[in-house]
Amino acid sequence: MSIQQSDVLYTAVATAHNGRDGRVATDDGSLDVVVNPPKAMGGSGSGTNPEQLFAAGYSACFQGALGVVARQENVDVSGSTVTAEVGIGRNDDGFGIIVRISATIPQVDPATARDLVAKAHQVCPYSKATRGNITVDLAV
Repeated sequence: MSIQQSDVLYTAVATAHNGRDGRVATDDGSLDVVVNPPKAMGGSGSGTNPEQLFAAGYSACFQGALGVVARQENVDVSGSTVTAEVGIGRNDDGFGIIVRISATIPQVDPATARDLVAKAHQVCPYSKATRGNITVDLAV
């Protein structure tokens, strides 16, 4: 379900200069990084790249969603980690991405961990935004 502009609590603003081979910065200056294509795609690899930025955002958001679900179910997920791997490759109309989300939840059994990760995937805003658009593989 979409939200309306009147429902927005916060808006992040970032501006890119020179696309995948330049710089991206937020309006408040808290993020200001050089971006370059990775060496695997013919770039210098000397800066970060959009896929790394997406992986960082997705993993942080998913970790937050995992915490929300765990609190609702009264499950301890302290010490847990979430890793997002974002791959980029050619598809029918140019390029596309694929994501693998891996969660490590040391305080719970594997079945509970899988259940929590599946539920977090339903409530995570990044998961909602990408659902039906890209492949997202979940692993525990």
